[in-house]
Amino acid sequence: MSPAAAKHPYRQLYVTLLIMGLVGVAMWPFRARILGGFADLAPHGPDWSLWARLSFVLQLHIVAACAALIIGAVLMLRPKGRGLHKALGWSWVAAMGTTAVSSLFMTGLNGDAYSLIHLLSGWTVVALPMGIYAIRRTNLSMHRRMMTGLFYGGLLVAAAFAFIPGRFMFEFLLG
Repeated sequence: MSPAAAKHPYRQLYVTLLIMGLVGVAMWPFRARILGGFADLAPHGPDWSLWARLSFVLQLHIVAACAALIIGAVLMLRPKGRGLHKALGWSWVAAMGTTAVSSLFMTGLNGDAYSLIHLLSGWTVVALPMGIYAIRRTNLSMHRRMMTGLFYGGLLVAAAFAFIPGRFMFEFLLG
C-alpha cells in the first residue's frame, strides 16, 4: 500500500460516492420519467429489429462498449502485469478508444447537441493515453488509477445511462 493510500484508505470510496451523488443530483429532475419507464419493465430477448434500424456508428459504439465491458471485467478479475493482462489491456484500450471516439458522432440524447455524457468521452480520449504513458514510465499507481477510473466511471456509469427508459439499450433488452 502506498503512503498516500495508507493515509487516506477510503479516498477512492469517497470519490466514488461523490460522483454518484453528483449523478443523482443531475438526474433528480428526471426521476419521475425514469421511474415511470421502469414501471413498464418487460425483460425479453434482444429485439433485433431495433438493432437493424441503428446507424453504423451507433452499432460500432455498442459493440465496442460491450467488448470493453467484457474485457475490462476479465482484466479486473485476473492477475496484473502478466502477458495476458498486457494483450487484453491493449484490446481494452482499443475498444474504449473506439467507444469514446464513436460517441463523439452521436448527439441524439440532447437534440442535435452534445450532452453531459460526452464529457466522459472527452475524458476517456485524454485519460487512455495518460494511463498508457504511466505504465510506460512504470508508474503503476497512476496507471491503476487511470484505467480503473475509466472502467468504473467511463464505462459502468455510461452503461447505467444507456439503460435509462426510452434509450436504445433499455428498449432493446427490457422495454
